[in-house]
This record gives sequence, C-alpha cells and structure tokens, in this order.
Amino acid sequence: MDFLARATSIVGNTMVLMRRIGSPGTQAVGASPAIPEARKQGIMTLKMPAAHGWAPGHLPTPAPGLKVNAFATGLEHPRWIEVLPNGDVLVAEARQIPTPPKSLLDRAAQATMRRARALGDSPNRITLLRDGGQSGEATQRETFLAGQSQPFGMALVGDTFYVGNTDGIVAFPYSEGATRLEGEGRKLVTFKPGGHWTRSLIVSPDGRRIYAGVGSLSNIGDDGMEAEEGRAAIWELDLVSGSSRIYASGLRNPVGLAWEPATRVLWTVVNERDGLGDETPPDYLTSVEEGGFYGWPYCYWNRIVDDRVPQDPAMVARAITPDYALGGHTASLGLCWVPPGTLPGFPGGMAIGQHGSWNRSKLSGYRLIFVPFANGRPSGPPRDILTGFLSPDEKLAYGRPVGVVVGPDGRSLLLADDVGDVIWRVTGA
Repeated sequence: MDFLARATSIVGNTMVLMRRIGSPGTQAVGASPAIPEARKQGIMTLKMPAAHGWAPGHLPTPAPGLKVNAFATGLEHPRWIEVLPNGDVLVAEARQIPTPPKSLLDRAAQATMRRARALGDSPNRITLLRDGGQSGEATQRETFLAGQSQPFGMALVGDTFYVGNTDGIVAFPYSEGATRLEGEGRKLVTFKPGGHWTRSLIVSPDGRRIYAGVGSLSNIGDDGMEAEEGRAAIWELDLVSGSSRIYASGLRNPVGLAWEPATRVLWTVVNERDGLGDETPPDYLTSVEEGGFYGWPYCYWNRIVDDRVPQDPAMVARAITPDYALGGHTASLGLCWVPPGTLPGFPGGMAIGQHGSWNRSKLSGYRLIFVPFANGRPSGPPRDILTGFLSPDEKLAYGRPVGVVVGPDGRSLLLADDVGDVIWRVTGA
C-alpha cells in the first residue's frame, strides 16, 4: 500500500503540474462568482498532503487581534463538536471506513487517503471534555458514548441526546452533568451508510424538529440514481410525531448546518462535484428552502448542466442557485453562526471550517474563515480566522479544520482538527 501511495504521488504530481497550466488564478467566491468553464479531467487530479501533525510549540496562525491555544490534544480524528448548556464540550471521533475498491483509481485514492489519515479504523466514540477551572483548556476527559457507527452530529433536546450515526439518528436518555451514556439507544431514522458518510444534526429554534445532512454515495450518481435514493439531501425529523422526510434535495454533500437568528432561516455548506477543474464548480454556503432542489447531479450553480450525467430537464429547471460560493474543492465542512461580539472586530456571520480537498492542482481551503452577514444575508468577502494548517510547498498538512462551534463562554470559537487530533480555541488577543 505504501508503494501504491508513492506511485500515486508521482503520477499525481505529474498530472497536477500539467493541470496548473491555464488553471484559474482567483477563487470562485461570493454571491456572483466567476466560474471557469468545465475542463473534464478524465483521470481525476489526486493531490493530498501527507498528514504531519503539529510539533511542540507550533500553532495555527490567528488573524490580527486574535489568539489560539489547544483546548484539548491527543484525540483520535476529532470531527464534530457540540457544546451542552452546562458547558460540557462533546467531540465526535470517527473516520471514513474503506470499502472494497472497484478500480485502480479507487485503490490509488484509498492509498492517498490513508497517507492523509483520512481512512482506516474508526474510533466510533464521543468524548466529553470539561474545563473545570475556566482556564481555556480541558481539565477532564471522559468517554461519553462508545460503540457507535461513525458518529458525527449531536443534539440535545430536553432530557434526550441525539446522535447522527452514518446509518441513522439514535436517541439516548440524558441527565444534566452526566459524563457517560449507557445502552443501545433508540433508532429513530435510518440512513444509507457509506459514501459521504457524515450526518450533521441541528435542532429547530422551537425545539420540535431535528435536521440532518445526508451526503451522496458517489460523485455524480455513478452507480445510478436508485443507489442515491434518500441521499444528497437534508432530512427533517419531527420529534413530536416521529415522522421523517426529505426537507431539501439536490445537495451533493451538505455537512455543516446553522440557523441565521434574525430570519430563523436554515443554512448549510455543501461540497460540490469533482472532475471539472480547480474552481469548477465551487463549494458553497446557501440558505435552505423547504422542498428546494439545488441541482445535483444534473447541474450546478446557475443551472450549468453537467453533461457527464444523464439529464432530466425538468429537474434542471427547478434547480435553485446557491447564495454564496466558497471556492472550488475547499471541502467546507464546519459551520456555525457567530454572534456579533464573539470575537473582537468580527460582526455577526458564519464561521466555516474548510477541510481542504484533493481534486485540485493547487490546494485550497485548510483554514477557518468567516463570512459576514447583514439583514440575514452574506454581506462581504470571506475573512480568515485561522490559517497555517498547510505547509508552504503543499506537501504536508499540520492539521485540517472540520467542525466549529461557539465556546461555552460565548467569547471563543472551538475548532476540531482531525489531522492534528486537537480542538483549537480561538479568542481575542
């Protein structure tokens, strides 16, 4: 496998150099992005930095006026964070599990992902972190819930704790201050596992519903649309009746979910399709309409048809253009609303953890950014909060950002880093 990874790197680097010729010089970002014409890749660009981690004393670079410290270290592939009302911080630790490869490209991709520590055995647990002295560092660590199926999203409603496993939503009884949950839990909704496996969760403002992001199995419906049934969608679970349904669809891989508080509109970040170029199409941040269809796999952005896919003109005509482009293959995963005053110099807006993807000749993402909002909408260009996760030559990843939340004190952000195995804490300097 190491030999295959090295061979893949050599071939991949050659392809990358070829594809940098004529690649766009600017990112497709904002409400009206300049999206280059599609350039079909055939053999996909496969570029991934090797996972390196952080040497002692080496930290991400905060924006001016901010500082960063490690809230917790020594975790195993931390992906998502939930802060409970009592201040406990929960971290879902999980990893993509390999499936039998179908082609040489699959084998090469798996070898590369192992090198990046993105593929392998999954910890399948949720860890509780508690900062007993309000020092900005976790002083207590407990295994809150073990034996799950690639847990990701978490939510607490009253005395019930919900977990978004890759195969469905499970509910457990919870009492305030508990450091461990026991039992099997109640399965409330079943999802198809695998593929884009993360299942983020968010509770509606009135506490009556839970929304879940469910990604596609494949890039562009490669195994047929029957295999994609129930996927590439945001689901709604009614906690009173127990019924569930697809709330919005055509979203290739919707991960982070957040409410804009003034309008109470749901927003998500979506990872778009591969194989069409460095900036084509861009990943995006968008509001989510009930019953809305956002184009996947038939088209992207402003109903630009993907002619690799058997077409459905009626579905293309229905497609909603997203609100805000985040650049191609940034793998924007984490999302949370940041109230004004949380960080000095930052108004209200959305914080977005950009994990960074592999389908580019020049890497992008690998940072925590902020998109300002005004009147319920994005209102300006993105700003960096944390950078420095990627080596200047793009060969090493010191870390890769994923989930982001407002800290228990309301004056900090917590960021999960699944390569550094760290939870970072960002505050005013």
